[in-house]
Amino acid sequence: MVFTTLISSDDLTPHLADPRWVVMDCRFVLAEPAAGERAYRQGHIPGAHYAHLERDLSARVTVDSGRHPMPDKERLAATLGAWGISPANQVIVYDDAGGAMAARLWWLLRWMGHSGVAVLDGGWGQWLQEGRAVSLEVSPRAEAAFEMQRPLVEWISSAALQDAMLHQTVQVLDARAAERFRGDVEPIDAAAGHVPGATNRPFQCNLATDSRFLPAAELRRQFTALLGPIAPQQVVHMCGSGVTACHNLLAMEHAGLSGSRLYPGSWSEWIRDPSRPVATGVA
Repeated sequence: MVFTTLISSDDLTPHLADPRWVVMDCRFVLAEPAAGERAYRQGHIPGAHYAHLERDLSARVTVDSGRHPMPDKERLAATLGAWGISPANQVIVYDDAGGAMAARLWWLLRWMGHSGVAVLDGGWGQWLQEGRAVSLEVSPRAEAAFEMQRPLVEWISSAALQDAMLHQTVQVLDARAAERFRGDVEPIDAAAGHVPGATNRPFQCNLATDSRFLPAAELRRQFTALLGPIAPQQVVHMCGSGVTACHNLLAMEHAGLSGSRLYPGSWSEWIRDPSRPVATGVA
């Protein structure tokens, strides 16, 4: 069985020693970029490699980009290979934030054409709560040949998004917290507000109180109620920098609502150009 959206701790545990499975620790704190790797060294799922959001899963920030630009594909392929990921591997990604960071690597692998990747439901917190094995050993780099395939997901640029919104062919879902979406506060980026016409869907809405995803049927009900007649293929996901937006995309995929796209630049790129419109308040 290939896992392509979520996986439980019960399903992962029997495969920890299976060389065909690769586990990736994606813990990261935006305000303290070294915290995730430090936490990894203090304990992680046995055999897991560490993926740093800014060093491994993003390109360098430019004057025109958002805070976490999409990485170069060739460089990412080399990094994936160094983690031992090849087309034959089942990849499991996890974090300690309900999947908010791990979903970035989930999406990137699908962008590279790799379907066998899933987010550990409940993540590190659930793993510890269940008393499962923990390792302090830093996993050695591997030598695998990652082969890029046709992308399984699509993305949209700032220019293409502006054009699509002008012609009313897309619906933007913004995964940021409601107060940031409204523009009441903005603790990270240079301007507050949201893209005009966007709808707010904080990624936390996808989770139960134990930080595990809601059942697929409930996610489908919620997204269907939010989108109405809008098809998944018309949906574009954004957030502050294109990271937590992947959480909503994952939730839709898990709910059987496939085909939505990611706006990787998101709010932090949108506001780089002062000519782009900004809205505040409730959409």
